[in-house]
Amino acid sequence: MKNPAKMFILANLALVGALMLSACGAGASQATPTLSVGSIQTAAVGVFAAGLTQTALAMPTNTPTSTPTSTPSPTTALATIATAIPTSSCYGLTGISDVTIPDNTPMVVGQTFTKTWLVRNSGTCPWDVGFKFAFTSGDAMGGATLVLDTAVSPGAQVNLSVAMKAPNTTGAVRGNWRMSTLTGVFFGDEEYVIIKLGGTPAVTATLTATHAAPTATPTATLAPSETPTLTATP
Repeated sequence: MKNPAKMFILANLALVGALMLSACGAGASQATPTLSVGSIQTAAVGVFAAGLTQTALAMPTNTPTSTPTSTPSPTTALATIATAIPTSSCYGLTGISDVTIPDNTPMVVGQTFTKTWLVRNSGTCPWDVGFKFAFTSGDAMGGATLVLDTAVSPGAQVNLSVAMKAPNTTGAVRGNWRMSTLTGVFFGDEEYVIIKLGGTPAVTATLTATHAAPTATPTATLAPSETPTLTATP
C-alpha cells in the first residue's frame, strides 16, 4: 500500500511539472491543452484523500469484549445459609427446688454447710459420667467442683450437693453454679446459693428448705423410692 504522504508529494511534483511544461510550450505554433492549477490541486487532494481512506480501511479495529460475570448458583447460596444456622444442644438442666440452705439463710463466719439442689435432666441426651457441676461466678465459699460418677438419663431427677463454708465477711453472699459437658460447655439453668452473714446463725449446717421438695422421679437403675444424691467435698 502506498504511503499517503508520498502520494501527496508526488501530486505536488506533478503540479510543478505541469506548470513548467505549460510555460515552455507557450510559444509553440500549436497550443497544447493545459490543466489549470486548480484542477491539478483538486486531483492531488483527491488522490491524498483516497490514500487516507484506504489506510483507514486497512487498519484493524479494536472491538471490546465483555467479560462474563459469575453468578452464584442457588445450591451454593443454600449451602451457605445452612452452614450459618447453628445446631441446638441436646443437653438441658432445669432447677426444681432447694433441698437444703434456702435463700438468705443466716450464718456466722466460718460456719460449714452442705448446699443441695434438686434438678432434672430436661434435655434429650443423658449426662455422661465426667460431666461437671462447677462454680461460675460470685463467691464459691470453698465449694469444690462436683464431677458426676454416674450417668443421668433424660427426664431423671438428681440431688446435687456441694460442701461449703461461710466466708469472712458480712451481708448477703451468693455463689452461682452450672452444669457443663466433658468439653467444658455449660448448659441449662444456673443454680445458686445465698446466705446472710452477721445475723442469727443457722441451727444446723444442713437446713432444709421451707417448701417440700417434689417427689423424685426415679431412673431406670434406681428403686422407686430413691433419689440419687451426688456430693462434692472440698
